[in-house]
Amino acid sequence: MIRFSYVGRSTFALPLLLGSSAVWADEAPTLNSGDTAFVALCSLVVLLMTLPGLALFYGGMARSKNVLSVLMQVFCTASLMSLLFAFYGYSLTFGDGGSWQAVIGNLDKLFLKGVGVDSLVGSIPEYLYFLFMLLFAAITPAIIVGAFAERMKFSAVMVFMAVWLTINYIPMAHMAWGGGWVFNLGVQDFAGGNVVHLNVGIASLVGAWVVGRRRGFGTSALAPHNMTMTLTGGSLLWVGWLGFCGGCALAASGFAMLVMVNTMLASCAGALAWMLVEWKHRGRPSLFGALSGAIAGLVAITPACGYVGPMGAIVLGFIAGPLCVWSVEKLKPMIGLDDAFDVFGVHGVAGILGGLLTPVFAMTALGGQGFAEGRGLVDQLLVNGGALLFSILFSAITSLIAYKVAAACCGGLRVDEEAEIDGLDLSAHGEVGYKYSN
Repeated sequence: MIRFSYVGRSTFALPLLLGSSAVWADEAPTLNSGDTAFVALCSLVVLLMTLPGLALFYGGMARSKNVLSVLMQVFCTASLMSLLFAFYGYSLTFGDGGSWQAVIGNLDKLFLKGVGVDSLVGSIPEYLYFLFMLLFAAITPAIIVGAFAERMKFSAVMVFMAVWLTINYIPMAHMAWGGGWVFNLGVQDFAGGNVVHLNVGIASLVGAWVVGRRRGFGTSALAPHNMTMTLTGGSLLWVGWLGFCGGCALAASGFAMLVMVNTMLASCAGALAWMLVEWKHRGRPSLFGALSGAIAGLVAITPACGYVGPMGAIVLGFIAGPLCVWSVEKLKPMIGLDDAFDVFGVHGVAGILGGLLTPVFAMTALGGQGFAEGRGLVDQLLVNGGALLFSILFSAITSLIAYKVAAACCGGLRVDEEAEIDGLDLSAHGEVGYKYSN
């Protein structure tokens, strides 16, 4: 999540720390109303990406007896994460200085102390920068709901999310965006391939293992109950993703438009690639497959959108679609874990792909923006690959700890057998998603 100044086609200025004390080069920050309006709009569509986007996308994928529980988990996770980020998350993510600066920030901004209507980050109000980053913190843990949907206690979900945000997301975000050691490596990850997508993919894989399979997994149909709902949610995710990536430029500029164009084209390519592969092997294309391919393309382009050109973005999307088909259709049965909505199969796998291929398509010979001065393709691949390996290990360990804490606090992670059979809508919330007449 960095902003570049261009000198010629492929030379970057050094990345600027996006913290509350950030300055642009040697100039004092000044408010730019155009940049402010652009990032504010991006923030609004990122909120749509979560509520109702992600909630509807997942809700349609659940069985009808669990639709309300999935909506509830996404809605309340986003609400809880937002408050915790305001209380201490923003400060620990972007606090500057301290003996632990390499891995975590400080508490100077605890409860948003020192953030006022006149404070700036770059050319936008600090309150807006806080809001934009809060929305990242709100959606990231909520994606994990798709892994353990239809079988995890609501209380355990809430405890897990609070712990995971604290010990996983905040340190990961600080290390990558807040001036930590990963930031200083110069990893090419523009909008959160590691912090968001790879991270939730690994957390979901761990969750599927710890929570266990849904009853009937592998023996009975667990198909989505409402593809119209899923299409609506997936389309809102797509809209929000343009703001998710484009807003990371923190400015209304040609560069921000490149980011948004790359994001759009990769998603289109992923949708068509998944559709074609499915059409060939199953004899017919499905809406669910096209939607899944679009998400795969969006995930893969997230780290790359600020470094590649439009044609590179299309190729990356075309690669992501078939790879994620393989991960869902072949790799998932091989692993044998019930990642209910294929969070790892799409977010985890496409996140790894995007992280590894970003330097390739960043090459100027392929229409990309090039590398930092003195760095070549091999060097950048090693940096990106090392960051991916670290992220996988860190996410696996911290996610396992968060699940164990939630289990200890809530008397286990799973609902009982009767509640799971009846459905979580009624057993956990005393409501139902639908009322049927006789």
